Amino acid sequence: MVDVARQLLDELMGRNRNLDPSASAKEVSWSDEEFCPYFLVKFCPHDLFVNTRADLGQCTKLHDDEAKRLFDEAKPCRKKTQYEEDFLRFCTNMINEVDRKIVKGKQRLLLMNSKTEGGRPAPKHQDQLNSLTERINKLVRDAEEAGTRGDVEQAQGLMEQCDQLKEEKEALLKQHESNGWSVTAEIAASQEKQMEVCEVCGAFLIVGDAQQRIDDHLTGKQHLGYSKLRKAVDEMYEARRKNTINLEERRSKDDDRRRRDNPKREERKSRERDDRYSNKREDRDRNRYRRDHRDYKDRSDRYDNRQRDRHSRRDRNERDRDRSRSRSY
Repeated sequence: MVDVARQLLDELMGRNRNLDPSASAKEVSWSDEEFCPYFLVKFCPHDLFVNTRADLGQCTKLHDDEAKRLFDEAKPCRKKTQYEEDFLRFCTNMINEVDRKIVKGKQRLLLMNSKTEGGRPAPKHQDQLNSLTERINKLVRDAEEAGTRGDVEQAQGLMEQCDQLKEEKEALLKQHESNGWSVTAEIAASQEKQMEVCEVCGAFLIVGDAQQRIDDHLTGKQHLGYSKLRKAVDEMYEARRKNTINLEERRSKDDDRRRRDNPKREERKSRERDDRYSNKREDRDRNRYRRDHRDYKDRSDRYDNRQRDRHSRRDRNERDRDRSRSRSY
């Protein structure tokens, strides 16, 4: 009880309500473990079914509006995605559970209708069942009204009385289990009215009931709670579907742009290849010219050397002859 009161004060006055005015408040971070991840994503399911048969109990985490605002403004990250996955998984499990309840309720009504058509006699303790049913329904309505006013203690007391009456009713119905009738069939037979199952919350409704009772059901916590769960799950799946479509569209546009750019890219690559080939050809021609020129020069040099050698030998021979003649005289 102390923890509940502390959490309520934190939500109403803030976590730093006990700090000295001169002290600096701790900066809020949505990723702190003290904050309820479900509340950050959309809402906390624990707040939907207070004082109803589907009551989930008190949430142990803080519901802070500032943290929720920071969460909504935060960029996508792994932890934020994990919070969304956890919320979606929790809500989906609750919806799957009530859907199974709806299927079973319809099966029980089919069984009841088949046995009613077979001419089954009315239960022996019909008056007692009718009285217990009316008292239980009244206690449930009173408990919901007390919970709406915020009178938790009175609501809990009424629900305890309701549970006692339910036990009495179940004990009375067990006396007739040998005939194969279900609890729903007994109630339907006692009221002698056709019943149906609510497609949202799984509650049993009387076909053609008074509009006030129908409105009371539609505005009840259990019906509104499951309706909110279903809407939240549908919205999240729809948002994911749109994100997937947008991602595929962006990828398709990128592919189209790349395909449009490919001809230009190929043309540019072709020009670059031609330029490289042309440069290589010019280099080869230039090298061939240099090589040929060098070879020609080498041949010319060798020829000149041979000519000089020939002239040198001839001059030497002539000198030798002249020298020889001069000796003979």
